[in-house]
Amino acid sequence: MTDRTTRPSRRAALALPWVAVLPRLARAQGAWPTQPVRLILPYAAGGPTDVIARLIADALSQRLPQRVVVENRTGAGGNIGASAVAKSRPDGATLLFSNTGHAVNKALYARLDYDPATDLVPVTIVAESPMVMLVPPHSPDRSVADFVARLRASGGRMTYASTGTGGALQLVTLLFLKAAGARMEEIPYRGAAPAAQDLIAGRVDLLYDAGFTAFPLATSGQARALAISAAQRSPVMPDVPTVGEAGFPEATFSVWQAILAPGGTPTPLLARIRAEIAAVLADGPLRARLVEMGAERIIANTPEEARRYVDAEIARWTAVLREAGVQPQ
Repeated sequence: MTDRTTRPSRRAALALPWVAVLPRLARAQGAWPTQPVRLILPYAAGGPTDVIARLIADALSQRLPQRVVVENRTGAGGNIGASAVAKSRPDGATLLFSNTGHAVNKALYARLDYDPATDLVPVTIVAESPMVMLVPPHSPDRSVADFVARLRASGGRMTYASTGTGGALQLVTLLFLKAAGARMEEIPYRGAAPAAQDLIAGRVDLLYDAGFTAFPLATSGQARALAISAAQRSPVMPDVPTVGEAGFPEATFSVWQAILAPGGTPTPLLARIRAEIAAVLADGPLRARLVEMGAERIIANTPEEARRYVDAEIARWTAVLREAGVQPQ
């Protein structure tokens, strides 16, 4: 029988082929990128994360000597695209543009062919975007207090819209229900758009939606905004209180977007990529466009800070989902 102490780990074995190329990668870091960069997006085209990724890719393409091309690789809750990046060469030519879902997958899936915590390394957290607590336009609730009072009186018979287990719509609602000490029936939808249509029609009682789509619904009168999940009020709708101001600071939540690289990417190369991303995020017109879309806090932190951020998010959502009784699939 082979001694376990002498057998290389699976991760170490996978890393061996790259040992020989690391010196060459290190020499090339100052000139990154030397070839077109694929920015893998593990979600469908057209959503807020996709739009933000394309804005950043376009800005980088104008700044760098090579193009940055967004490639949508969907499926399995984002795991197909994430796995493809995790198995790519750690040379900066293939990156992942993901969001809060990255921190959830380890808790949601019992069997993954990559480890979100080790096989992908954060380059930077791009931005945070709050969610907006929406009720139907003809709801009797004019405040979060009104809603919670009616919710508790209903005995859990009220409904909320989600996009399925592990989606941002579910996660933020679970946080709110935990803070409120209440429960609701979940109604899953194939996307946020049909969920919003049923909210407008009054077929569900609550929808937490991203500011990108929620603010237009509220300002047009198609839905009523009771609160935003951020720590501060939004400049887009400054009259809408935060969940903290409404008495539920534990429900503070922001969807975040991040750029990640394959595990084993050299630290100087991570710093080089992050510097270019931070430069485009410092551009005034791009920042203004991101704020219009609801990405109100532009972060662009260092790889070390981003790693701590993602590690904390993985721990946070694992605990939330376990407490909610969500078991790995």
